Amino acid sequence: MPSSPPRTSPTVNSPRGRNGTLPAAHATASTASPRSSRASYIARIDSGSALVEREGRGLRLTAAGRALAAACEPVLAALERAEGAVRALDTDPVGEIVIGCAPSALATVAAPLLASLAVRHPRLRPRIVQADPEDAVPLLRRRRLDLAVTYAYPLLGAPPASGTTTVPLFDDPLCLALPQDSLPGYERDGLAALRAADWVSAPAPSSCRDMLLHACRNAGFTPRIPHECADLRAGLWLVATGRAVSILPRLLCDAPPPGVAVVELPGRGRTLDAVLRAGTEAQPAVAAVLACLTGRGAPSETRPGEPFRSRHWPASAR
Repeated sequence: MPSSPPRTSPTVNSPRGRNGTLPAAHATASTASPRSSRASYIARIDSGSALVEREGRGLRLTAAGRALAAACEPVLAALERAEGAVRALDTDPVGEIVIGCAPSALATVAAPLLASLAVRHPRLRPRIVQADPEDAVPLLRRRRLDLAVTYAYPLLGAPPASGTTTVPLFDDPLCLALPQDSLPGYERDGLAALRAADWVSAPAPSSCRDMLLHACRNAGFTPRIPHECADLRAGLWLVATGRAVSILPRLLCDAPPPGVAVVELPGRGRTLDAVLRAGTEAQPAVAAVLACLTGRGAPSETRPGEPFRSRHWPASAR
C-alpha cells in the first residue's frame, strides 16, 4: 500500500500546490469551516506569513505559500529516499504497489508487467489503475499511485512535472492511417495529398490531436476534424469506411481493420515513460517495477527499450 504522507501543513503538502488552489473536497487538506480557518491560522503562525487565502469554498496558496511548497520539494524527496533506504533492508519486495497506466499502454505494457511481477516477486501485490498522463501526476503527489506509465510528445515541449522523476522506456512513433486507395497519393505528395480529407482525432484538449495539427500544418494546411473519438484504435474503423484518415501512435495501430493502410511518419513521435515521485526510485517495490519496465533482469528474448509484448514472457508467466 502506498506509504502515508509525511505530517506537514496542508498548505504545503497539497497535490494542487502547483496551480495554487486547494479544492474544498480535497481529502488531504479539508477546507470546510472551522478546520480551514484553523489550518490557515496555524500556517500564519508557523511561517510568519499567510500561506493560504480563501477563494470561494476552498483555499488558494499565496505567493509565500507557493514559495514554501517549492522549497519543500527537495525535503520531501529526501524523506522518500530515507524511506527507501529503510525498506531496502528487506531485499524481497513485499506488499501492494499501485501502478497507473495510460489506456494505450494497458495491453502492451501493463499486462506483461503484471505477469512478470507475479513470477519474479510473488510477495509483491501490484495493482493496475488506468490513468491518463494529465491525471497521473496529481495522483502520484497524493500518493494514490506509486508509479505511473505515461507518455509525452517531446515536440510539444511540455516540461517535466516538478517533484517527479521520469524514466524513459521506449519511443512510440506516430503513424498515418488512411484508406488503401489513398496510399498512392500520399506516397507521391505526402500529407499534402490529404488536405481535403476528413480526419479522426481525440477530443480537445489532447496531445495526440495537437500532434496531428502540428504535422498537417507543417505540410501546409489545417486539417478538418469532424470525427472525434477518445479511443483512437476504435477510430480506425472510421478510416476503414474510406471516408476518413487519422494520425495515431504505433501502439494503437498494430492490427488495423481490412482496407486500412498504416504508414510510419518521419520524425519523433511520443515517448513512453515511467514517472514516480522524486526519491522513491530506490524503494524495493518501485525498483522491482522499474527493473521489469526497463528490461533489467528480463527474460533473454526481451530487448531493453522495446515495447512490452506478451510474447516476450514465458508461458508460465501468463
